[in-house]
Amino acid sequence: QEKLEESGGGSVQSGGSLRLSCAVSGDYFHDAFCLGWFRQAPGKVREGLVAINPGGRTIYSDSVKGRFTFSQDNAKNTLYLQMNSLKPEDTAMYYCAADWSVYCDPTSISATNYRGQGTQVTVSS
Repeated sequence: QEKLEESGGGSVQSGGSLRLSCAVSGDYFHDAFCLGWFRQAPGKVREGLVAINPGGRTIYSDSVKGRFTFSQDNAKNTLYLQMNSLKPEDTAMYYCAADWSVYCDPTSISATNYRGQGTQVTVSS
């Protein structure tokens, strides 16, 4: 069983919306210091999008603030990423991730080795 499993990606036109889901194993969901999402486009470095710590503090990257919204369902051990006003530059593979390092922010979550297989998001103009 995968520890982190994303779903919900697809192809949309510019301005459209998608909601990504991530099923998280119980141990990761309850024990990780940091949970979040990052993305990686072909030929580009990982870009952290959002991170949340156990205290519930949520930090968004400037590139998605106001357009993307993170949420979680504690009963289902599931993370969500609601993406609105999508742009062609949002095209990438999207990953949910967990981390146990000291810091919890989009930069740290993008550097973790604990991630799912990813789900592709393609936004056409």
